[in-house]
Amino acid sequence: MKIQESAENYLEAILMLSEKKGYARSVEIANELSFTKASVSVAMKSFRSEGYIEVNDDGHITLTEKGLAIAEKIYERHKLFAKALMALGVDEKTAHDDSCRLEHGISEESFEKIKEYLAKQGIV
Repeated sequence: MKIQESAENYLEAILMLSEKKGYARSVEIANELSFTKASVSVAMKSFRSEGYIEVNDDGHITLTEKGLAIAEKIYERHKLFAKALMALGVDEKTAHDDSCRLEHGISEESFEKIKEYLAKQGIV
């Protein structure tokens, strides 16, 4: 199933925040993505109804199995592209900024081939 790039960014941010802090809340997602709290609130309502997230009484957002699968896929791409770019000499901030753009626009087939190649080169 294909979802929009913005949705992938939200789910990836939830995963990253959860790994860093043990949970994610709307305010942290807004800060992480530089979105308004209102935009995040609307998105979280949609994600909850579509079964990508759950929200507890404390406002902590967790990914469902469905949401986690998408977030992990995007985050894997992000990390691989950032690491590869840094191995090529790109500074860390630029590598992460560029990987955010690359992670969404590439086919699964091309990503897997790039990953295989980089693994053979000892980069990832």
